[in-house]
Amino acid sequence: MLTQKPSKGTILVFGILFWYPLAGVTYQFLHYLLGLRRLGYDAYYVEDSGRWIYDPLSFEFSPDATGNIAAVAPILEAHGFANRWVFRGNYPGGQCYGMTEEQLLQLYRRADAFLNVTASQELREEHMACPRRIYVESDPFAVQIKVAQGDEPTIKALEAHDTLFTFGENLGAPDCQVPVERFHWLPTRQPVAMELWDNPHRPAPGTAFTTITTWQNKGKDIQWRGETWYWTKDREFKKFIDLPRRRPVKFELALEVDEPTHRLLTDNGWQLVRSLPVSRDINLYRSYIQNSRGEFTVAKDQVVRPLTGWFSDRSCSYLAAGRPVITQETGFSKFLPTGKGLFGFRTMEDILTAVDTIESDYEGSCKAAREIAAEYFAAEKVLASLMERAGL
Repeated sequence: MLTQKPSKGTILVFGILFWYPLAGVTYQFLHYLLGLRRLGYDAYYVEDSGRWIYDPLSFEFSPDATGNIAAVAPILEAHGFANRWVFRGNYPGGQCYGMTEEQLLQLYRRADAFLNVTASQELREEHMACPRRIYVESDPFAVQIKVAQGDEPTIKALEAHDTLFTFGENLGAPDCQVPVERFHWLPTRQPVAMELWDNPHRPAPGTAFTTITTWQNKGKDIQWRGETWYWTKDREFKKFIDLPRRRPVKFELALEVDEPTHRLLTDNGWQLVRSLPVSRDINLYRSYIQNSRGEFTVAKDQVVRPLTGWFSDRSCSYLAAGRPVITQETGFSKFLPTGKGLFGFRTMEDILTAVDTIESDYEGSCKAAREIAAEYFAAEKVLASLMERAGL
């Protein structure tokens, strides 16, 4: 297994596949692994954290990873990563799965680099054996604020890496309110393995614009410069709560909400389905996206208001499936083509214009969406750029 190294080297992808075993996360890391392999790297998936896993059935955290391993490992192996994944619960009583602990430690010594995707892996001494340590930040703002506030644990965690990438493509621009101090951030975006999203389906008449989302998040709001910057989507959805009343097309949300929220949404014309059944199965998740008319969604205040340039990996999957996307503007329109296939909005009028444009030429909108994904998010293009700029 750990024999001769391929010409481009061995790359480890750190992530949260087993910690959070839902389909959107699974696809996010599959895209990295498949893209790296296609570029000629020997890619391994590694999860080696001191945190307990999340059980999506009980909504609780647990030291017992066996259920999550059983759910995710077959997916990795079906895509050719048998003997190339490992989960080690680095906590009292935690077990090692996939590879042995000695094989994992040997892999750290052999690897040419790791990608710490979503900054999911806390670094310990054994990880420092990797000569190149690359940080890939999926959600800008919070880390940059902590650096600006002098938060030492955050600063030390960043200093343990030699190259920093962020999905906040607009960081450092004059119109971006995110403070960029001490560290140099390189822009990147979500890779998508296009072949996973080939879409033979044509939406049935009356199919809705959809999204798969979390209505409310708690505990991640940030105080900065006398203001609260919010990490939750309900505030943004409520700004456009009567959208389904404005046009004769359907809008559907896949989410988990309480009864008052359910009533609020349905009273305003939203169709609702539970997100957990969709998200627990990668095939159902993909089918849900493929059979949607398109995506309508919002983004969190922390990426919208400061104009980070962030873009959603789930929205990338809609585009790759040939489904047009209408999403809240974060500054991404400076870097991605909009107006056909992809639309950024700030106001209700922007949304309505986007809906009308899509409905006036639906086939053309679907074609444009797929072309945007292929040109701007294809895994081999995104990762080739990342690896080149990292010097690998």
